[in-house]
Amino acid sequence: MVDVLVIGGGNAALCAALMAREAGASVLLLEAAPRAWRGGNSGHTRNLRCMHDAPQDVLVDAYPEDEYWQDLLKVTGGQTNEHLARLVIRHSATCRDWMRAHGVHFQPPLSGALHVARTNAFFMGGGKALVNAYYRSAEKLGVQIRYEAPVDRIEIENGRFVAAYVKGERIEARTCVLAAGGFESNRDWLREAWGRNERGEWPADNFLIRGTRFNQGVLLKHLLDDHGADRIGDPTQAHMVAIDARAPLYDGGICTRIDCVSLGVVVNREAERFYDEGEDFWPKRYAIWGRLVAQQPGQIAWSIIDAKAIGRFMPPVFPGVVADSLPALARKLGLDEATFMRTLNAYNAACVPGTFDHTALDDCHTQGLTPAKTHWARPIDTAPFYAYAVRPGVTFTYLGLHTDDTAAVRFGDQPSANLFVAGEMMAGNVLGKGYTAGVGMSIGTAFGRIAGANAARAAMNQGALHGLA
Repeated sequence: MVDVLVIGGGNAALCAALMAREAGASVLLLEAAPRAWRGGNSGHTRNLRCMHDAPQDVLVDAYPEDEYWQDLLKVTGGQTNEHLARLVIRHSATCRDWMRAHGVHFQPPLSGALHVARTNAFFMGGGKALVNAYYRSAEKLGVQIRYEAPVDRIEIENGRFVAAYVKGERIEARTCVLAAGGFESNRDWLREAWGRNERGEWPADNFLIRGTRFNQGVLLKHLLDDHGADRIGDPTQAHMVAIDARAPLYDGGICTRIDCVSLGVVVNREAERFYDEGEDFWPKRYAIWGRLVAQQPGQIAWSIIDAKAIGRFMPPVFPGVVADSLPALARKLGLDEATFMRTLNAYNAACVPGTFDHTALDDCHTQGLTPAKTHWARPIDTAPFYAYAVRPGVTFTYLGLHTDDTAAVRFGDQPSANLFVAGEMMAGNVLGKGYTAGVGMSIGTAFGRIAGANAARAAMNQGALHGLA
């Protein structure tokens, strides 16, 4: 019988497997995807949000704990567990040496709209390189890995894990770590959660999935419905961003994100603006735009910029629609030309001259316009003009399993002695709503390591650690 069974194959699962193996436990990792698609959503990531009190290699200046906490508090609107959030924050200050020991390399960030050189450490080669490094390290350490091994149910007795089932095969283990992702790829579940809106639309039918198709939420639903595990989070809350409407249904990844929103205006199908595009720095606001677009007619919108914005944001994989005039752009987009021009003319007239600085909360704002644009408001008046159609892109969902600082799954508010959880399956403990760049990987890394360490201790009949020692 194996000591630790890890269910999942992304960052959190791999961190758990590596920690458990380093502690001397025998480890079996079950990845639902084929080898070529291993790594879950982690393969699409780029960086990790890191606390630090002074410049550190690829990180500039300082990003202290309280600032990190205030950023998280703001984007979640207070819907977070401060104890667990601060655990993640403190862990982010110390995890990179461990990551490097397992083959992860870091690099300075690329330029663009996500100004995160102070707050985020970028992986050399992106998330796919990180995932591959962890798999190489796991194999070298003797972690057993099985691909195309989806777990459809687990056996639990009195809150204790007994066995998992893969295609009818029963696999016993002394302890288990659940790190199998959210339910973002399960379109039926998304449809059920979001329901029908006041216009008679089913918004989720127009959602695109930024990451893996394998996160169907099978185990999450099984734990919640069949085993009565304690839950946390709202099934409609998720990390959702505005992505190119031409993106594939699954696995479009980072290159389909539209990052020029704060440099122009966004209009809906009725050619009207609906939110402040310059409310705050893009890393703190990009993740609200998927939900905003989901609330618009047809779940579609258009990001409109002019030539002045080119070169100031990470270009997406697909080129924008281009026109030499705003009326021509409206016609190309199929929007009502008169309404479009009324919207753009009103915006242009409301722009107050200032000193434009996209790296700061500048004084370029609108006056007498609803909704206002608080920063980076410049007239859209320089040809050529560009437009990107956007739809909601779901990264991961926040409904999950309630846990504590030991990463134990809880039943009736009591922690399991040998069943632990990490990654998207518990991220809702920290993210009740909202998002800020890189925090998902911080959560997965922290709780993956905690879960793996405590699973190994449980397998050896040692007590759980509260957080990392």
